[in-house]
Amino acid sequence: MAAMKTIALLAVISAAALGTASAVTHRVGEPGGAWDLTTDYGSWASSREFHPGDELIFRHQPGAHNVLEVSKADYDSCNATSPITTLGSGFFTYVALPAVGTRYFICGFPGHCTTTGTGGMKLKIDVLPGSPSSSPAPVMSPPSSAATSARATIGFADLALSSCWRPVSWLEMHVFFIS
Repeated sequence: MAAMKTIALLAVISAAALGTASAVTHRVGEPGGAWDLTTDYGSWASSREFHPGDELIFRHQPGAHNVLEVSKADYDSCNATSPITTLGSGFFTYVALPAVGTRYFICGFPGHCTTTGTGGMKLKIDVLPGSPSSSPAPVMSPPSSAATSARATIGFADLALSSCWRPVSWLEMHVFFIS
């Protein structure tokens, strides 16, 4: 009986880990752009689908831009005085999209969010239900208990680590400075 409970628990943990594997990382403004004054964020967002478990990466110059999450009213008026949260002002800002709903982001530097002139640093993200994959998951026969235990341990570690801040790789930093 204990073995059945263990297998059931491992199946739940593995299913959770598989769910995180289908998440998509969206680099805001790419290809060809970043969190800057020249990217058309409305066009960028409308060309993608966002789902729970996905994440956004804002790439920007420290001291020149930041990322604020704001209410719809503050998004519409480009009001940076009362953000829901200030997300980052470094080279990279990671934002998890854990649930269905609409999220609003702006740059809080004066003049950067405005819809006139050189501004336009505002991004509306609609997180849709479901996942990017519309095909059902394949049905597999249960593996041996040793294989299940090893996979569940790896899956659990991946699940735990995916909810943490990730270090920026040398390649990402190199690409940022070259672009």
